[in-house]
Parts: sequence; structure tokens; C-alpha cells
Amino acid sequence: MGIHFDKALGVHPEALKLRAERTKILASNIANENTPGYQARDINFSASLRSAQAGAMDALSLDTDDADALYRVPNHPSQDGNTVELGVEQAAFSQNASDFQTSLTFLNMKLKGLAKAIAGQ
Repeated sequence: MGIHFDKALGVHPEALKLRAERTKILASNIANENTPGYQARDINFSASLRSAQAGAMDALSLDTDDADALYRVPNHPSQDGNTVELGVEQAAFSQNASDFQTSLTFLNMKLKGLAKAIAGQ
């Protein structure tokens, strides 16, 4: 009887991939804070995760140019057309980093549990 890691690990590998891609998008937003006309982007994490679980995406290869990335609507639009709001982006980046660490902790616990089961403990 073999172990099906995709079933044993649950949603956490997909969540980590999505969190990593969201980190890239948010970092790009922060890096382009002063770029005139730059449109801040983000992904709808829960919708992307649902589609990944449903098998709609063969591989989670989100890009900043991907259709899953949405434009962020600014609270205070700037004159130069840039929609990046540094405080909002930093808060989203920080929350995403915390969520990434949480998913990583859950995945680590699952792997330790599998290792114990294999060892017969």
C-alpha cells in the first residue's frame, strides 16, 4: 500500500505555492511604488486555492501577468496614475508572510506525523 502524498498533505502544498506567488506580486507592487502609471496587483487567494484544489490549474504558475492577478483599487488615487499605497502593500505583505509561515508549520506537522507512522511510532 503506497502513500499518496497529495492526499496526505492536504491543501498545504498548494497554499504554499500560492503564498509564494502572492509574495512576488506584493514585492513587485512595493518596488514600483514611485513608478508613474503602475497598477498595483494582487490575487484572490481563496478563489485561486479553490481552483487549484478543483484541478483547474495543472501547475500553479501564477505570474504578475496572469489572469488570476487582479488590479487593486486605491483608497487615495495619485496624480500620476500609480495605484500603489505603500502602507496597504506592506500590511498585505506582512500578513501574507505570516500566513505562509502558518501553512509551512502545518505542512511540517503533517510530514512529521507521516514520518512517525512510517517508523511505527
